[in-house]
Amino acid sequence: MSLSPVSRAALTAVLAAPLGWGVMAAAAAAQTVAAPQDPATLDDVIVTGAPFGISARATTIATTVIDEETLATAPAASLGDLVAGLPGMRSTDFAPGASRPVIRGLSGPRVQVLTNGIGLIDASSVSPDHQVATDPAEANRIEIVRGPATLAYGGTAIGGVVNVLDNRIPTEMPDGVDGLVSAQTSSVDDGWSASGRATFGLGPLAINIDGVKKEADDYDIPAPAISQRLADAEGIARGPGGTQPNSFSELESWGVGASWIGSRGFLGASYKDLSSTYGTVAEPDVFIQLEQTREDVRGELRFDGGPFRKLTGSYGHADYTHTEFEGPGNPGTVFQSDGQEARVDLVQQNRNGWNGAVGVQALSRTFEAIGAEAFVPSSDIEEAGIYTVQRLDRAGWGLEGGLRYDRRTVTATPLSGGSEIERDFGNWSGSAAAFIRPSSNLFLGLSLAHNERAPSEVELFADGLHVATGVYERGDVTLDNETVNTLEGTLHYTAGRFRGDLHVYASKYDGFIDERDTGAVFVDGGESFPIFQFVQTDAEFRGFEAEGEYDLWTSGDRSLSLEGAADFVDAETDLGPAARIPPYSVTGRLNWTSTPFDASLEVRHVGEQDELAAGELGTDGYTMVNLSGSWRPFADKAVTLFAEGHNLTDEEAREHVSFLKDIAPLPGRNLRVGVSYRF
Repeated sequence: MSLSPVSRAALTAVLAAPLGWGVMAAAAAAQTVAAPQDPATLDDVIVTGAPFGISARATTIATTVIDEETLATAPAASLGDLVAGLPGMRSTDFAPGASRPVIRGLSGPRVQVLTNGIGLIDASSVSPDHQVATDPAEANRIEIVRGPATLAYGGTAIGGVVNVLDNRIPTEMPDGVDGLVSAQTSSVDDGWSASGRATFGLGPLAINIDGVKKEADDYDIPAPAISQRLADAEGIARGPGGTQPNSFSELESWGVGASWIGSRGFLGASYKDLSSTYGTVAEPDVFIQLEQTREDVRGELRFDGGPFRKLTGSYGHADYTHTEFEGPGNPGTVFQSDGQEARVDLVQQNRNGWNGAVGVQALSRTFEAIGAEAFVPSSDIEEAGIYTVQRLDRAGWGLEGGLRYDRRTVTATPLSGGSEIERDFGNWSGSAAAFIRPSSNLFLGLSLAHNERAPSEVELFADGLHVATGVYERGDVTLDNETVNTLEGTLHYTAGRFRGDLHVYASKYDGFIDERDTGAVFVDGGESFPIFQFVQTDAEFRGFEAEGEYDLWTSGDRSLSLEGAADFVDAETDLGPAARIPPYSVTGRLNWTSTPFDASLEVRHVGEQDELAAGELGTDGYTMVNLSGSWRPFADKAVTLFAEGHNLTDEEAREHVSFLKDIAPLPGRNLRVGVSYRF
């Protein structure tokens, strides 16, 4: 894989910095000691989008954190399905094997999925039937940034970021052996999963090993697979229902990593192997096999003085192959991605409330699509960017802001033939925010962001039948940058027993890249498919996310609380409503917590969606009732037995943002039980 001079220089700088500083740190350290705890590792502090670490309730950035304790008892779901239902979050719900996060109605190339701050280097953004090459069971923490996050991560984060953080490269020396093992089973799909990880010391080295294994059959559905709306529109029978055809999934992942840890930093490397097989749902006889191997290097050097507090560096290389089988032993289209990404961050010293960081990032990736159903050509993608984020925090007020420039080059030969085409894009992004604290329990913030995104290889060069979505897709090589200006208001409030958060936003797009039905059809084997074209138009997105918690009763270690959440997004373009925009949702939850036992009763209502793009069918509203509990039978609380009843009323529910919503409802009633052990 060849690199441009810019990418080569950036990658060299990123690799050389942590390695060189790591050697210097090794020479300087007289003995190996546990690294002092960085403020950014505390539970209420996020690092995604703010390398210097910042409290989630003291910033204008809209964030959600899923911590290790929650992940230990979470469903054995894909990343998209796990985060669906959080404020502002949905899933593409392309069957259990391939569901990607949707943030504020945006998905695909506008939502960046990361592992430890580095891209996955997979092909999950190319098509909704492509699996994300990471599993939540690998993580000990997941951070979500809702809204523009391009300052730290580039244009593919224009809608938001989901950052999966693991401990495969340890950052501090464990006290003995630290780890977790977990196992669970579910009734709706006869599924089971098991996972484990352990970190231990070996002289100056910290070693980590981890693994995940899970299997699930076709899941049960509470209604026929075909929706009533599709049956009425097409004049077809709905079918018997019972189970969702071709919705099985299997996944196996293992990894190993090691770090040298000294008094002023660490330097480590890791290796991961992931393999997965799953049904596509969209086609009854087609299944997908995915393989990815990945190598990562990470390092950190802390300074005793000077303008900078620490230097961090990360590098990742991944080799990814996605093969679509049209029946056993009959491989069809193959998607391959081989690439590397690296970044370096210099984090400033805190000087009288002023924190900040400067960073560089580079990516080089080769993408290949091989086979009769390849709807997008092979392409080479190179990116390089430089950015800074800054924050000034005074007693009653503060400022946040940043600036980024990145350059993206996409090269491909169109499927229709002709000479190779190279498109270069330069993107500027910036943000400015101000906040005040009128009192110790109130935070008010207002931010303005300008973000730019280069079109993806699919939006530029697609030209073929995309069976997974049931349409013929055409790109446009003349597409320009997509730009958006976002105004967002933030409120964090705590008073007595109440705690609440509110984010209200409005985004105005110039050159919004949208995929629209042309009205023409493509005929293949006697079957007709609508032709969709990527076009640019103006668009406006508006919405909010609200969360609240009220302590109803507390006595000692026992507490009863009431939680509520709601979200809403409205999206209009000059061509009409945007497609696959989620309807509003409202969630209420009654929680009981105590030392030995926790329980939660949740009622979640998702509204009807009748604001539709041309050719799009609506979805009915639904209400789900869920009950969960966990029991820690021993005094040290290391062992947790957990159980969940999901969709207890066996409600028919369809995710509007999914391409499969009219042929695949969400799973029916499910009983899930499991055990976890933390040591």
